[in-house]
Amino acid sequence: MNKICALVAAAGSGTRACLPYPKTLFQIQGKPILIRIAELLAPYDLNPTIIVSPNGQALIHECLNASGVVAHLVVQQEPRGMGDAVLRFDQSPAFANAEHVLLVWGDVPFIQPETLATVMKVHIKHDNDFTFATRQVDSAYTMVSRNTLGQVTGVVEMREQGIFAPQAGERDIGLFVFRKAVVLDALREKLSNKWGKSTDEHGFLYVIGHLAARGLRVEALPVATELELVSLNSLKDVDDYV
Repeated sequence: MNKICALVAAAGSGTRACLPYPKTLFQIQGKPILIRIAELLAPYDLNPTIIVSPNGQALIHECLNASGVVAHLVVQQEPRGMGDAVLRFDQSPAFANAEHVLLVWGDVPFIQPETLATVMKVHIKHDNDFTFATRQVDSAYTMVSRNTLGQVTGVVEMREQGIFAPQAGERDIGLFVFRKAVVLDALREKLSNKWGKSTDEHGFLYVIGHLAARGLRVEALPVATELELVSLNSLKDVDDYV
């Protein structure tokens, strides 16, 4: 199999959720979200790279040690957005040998092994450049667009494009697999929609549309369950699962 390295974007401070520690360390049923993610990724990479904030580095290191998880911690010095966080991967010892990157947001506690296995299988079998899991929802804060053939043409993060009213549609769940060189090169370019209108941060999802426009192999798989949509933005998001 092609060399796949896991990357967890976990530099979120927890401020919006009123937490005094990184939100990836919030416990769901007695286990930190980050440890849940590490266990999910273990069949593919026992030494994932985790992007952390300067203030969260020590706490995350302590949590990983307590759970016996070995990982490469890379500090994102300033909160410049998910695109910037992904670009920090080039500071990881795992970077040089990676051909594909398995990326997971650090605040999604319920991604299922079956969903990940399906995404990985399709990504490799179809020789894709970018593959991700999706689900149809009534209120989509990210929106996948497709052409008449069903091919992905882009993904919009609604808030970052100045759209604050969620709409029904197909959204991602924070699980992506992509060819390292293709995506990181695109993230370094000056492309349209790179900077969010709301936060002025370097986004990530915008790059999908640019890859598709270049004729690269981009595939969205509507295989996610409702549970996998849960992410920790505020504590009420996970009230039913604690």
